[in-house]
Amino acid sequence: MPLKPVIKDRRSSTAPAGGSKGTGLAALEQGAKLLQTDAPLKGFDVYVVGFHCPKGEPGRQMEAHHFCKVVNDDLLQCVLFDGNTKDANLIGIEYIVSADLFDTFAMDEKSYWHPHNFEVFSGQLVAPGLPKAAEKSLMRHLVNSYGKTWHTWHTSQNDGEPGMDLPYGDPKLMWSFNREGECDEQLKADRDESMGLDTRAKQLDRQSFLSDAKPQYGVNEMKNAFPNSVPIPGVFDINDV
Repeated sequence: MPLKPVIKDRRSSTAPAGGSKGTGLAALEQGAKLLQTDAPLKGFDVYVVGFHCPKGEPGRQMEAHHFCKVVNDDLLQCVLFDGNTKDANLIGIEYIVSADLFDTFAMDEKSYWHPHNFEVFSGQLVAPGLPKAAEKSLMRHLVNSYGKTWHTWHTSQNDGEPGMDLPYGDPKLMWSFNREGECDEQLKADRDESMGLDTRAKQLDRQSFLSDAKPQYGVNEMKNAFPNSVPIPGVFDINDV
């Protein structure tokens, strides 16, 4: 039997408000494991890590751990956490659709969906623990796809403000980074060092399917917020073609 790949822990930096788990809730939890179903949660076993910021708020950047279920070739649905350990906080959701599905949307609906090509071709989106060939196949599948992401709990951010200890305020529609120099370098370096990742090597390896890339909506959505950012091959806004 092949050994399960070792994925390095990435712990949440935020402890939720509230007291400890009492004996009553602990007993309820154990009983639920025996007597209740968790069927809707089965299959959320595709694990990827990337970076988000709220649409229109370039300074509020954060790391997001996605646990996704492949519904079919055109749809994935993901639950998002701020880490990959059992004490990680649930911070949001993301739906991922293929370019074919996205093309069926009305224009006002398209404004909610961020493009994925930069995340793929920059190497910033990674699938820790997958063999190299399997991760590459997954990333190739995500080329030209789009995500609709809402964060309900902002447990960590790099704008100088502490993360929230409860999910206060309105949900935030999140956006992707689409040029080099948009995602904070320290945020990337901290994740890569902690999890033993080589983003640059992944970027170079993914150039082999660069020809699959097509222009996408939303690439220029936050361009003016990052005046010193630099485009990379494979990432084009549909209005620039």
